[in-house]
Amino acid sequence: MTRRRLMNLFSLFGIGASAASASPAADAAPSRSDRVQKADAEWRAQLPPATYDVLRHEGTERPWSSALNAEHRTGQYACAGCGLALFASSAKFDSGTGWPSFFQPLEGAVETRTDYKLILPRTEYHCARCGGHQGHVFGDGPRPTGQRYCNNGVALRFDVQAG
Repeated sequence: MTRRRLMNLFSLFGIGASAASASPAADAAPSRSDRVQKADAEWRAQLPPATYDVLRHEGTERPWSSALNAEHRTGQYACAGCGLALFASSAKFDSGTGWPSFFQPLEGAVETRTDYKLILPRTEYHCARCGGHQGHVFGDGPRPTGQRYCNNGVALRFDVQAG
């Protein structure tokens, strides 16, 4: 294999990509007028350790560990960091993956970027208000979008719809 071919392969899989494309969620600067920005120490004091790890350092909770997998009431799923509503309960489905999954976020609720941490590029998404990491988007979801927003349960809170 030539050096040029090897470099092309590295480029294809994002190896050697700029550090900016893989920066932690804490550095994300949502383009909203109501964005929430706090010092890392403030986030650490506000959030439980597992939630802090996922939202601020792009951690991943163990599959099948979230009580939200079994949540079937009508309501909204909001960011556990800032409370922004991210998903309607009507967009939730059982993906069989062990994480709460949705086929569509609420309009303007999430922002995406490319993640190269597993070498192959993936699309990760974050809360559009506080930049908190939520999970990854995959193209194997149900109709009508065909997308699966695979979310860490500890990054969400469920708000029951009043009625």
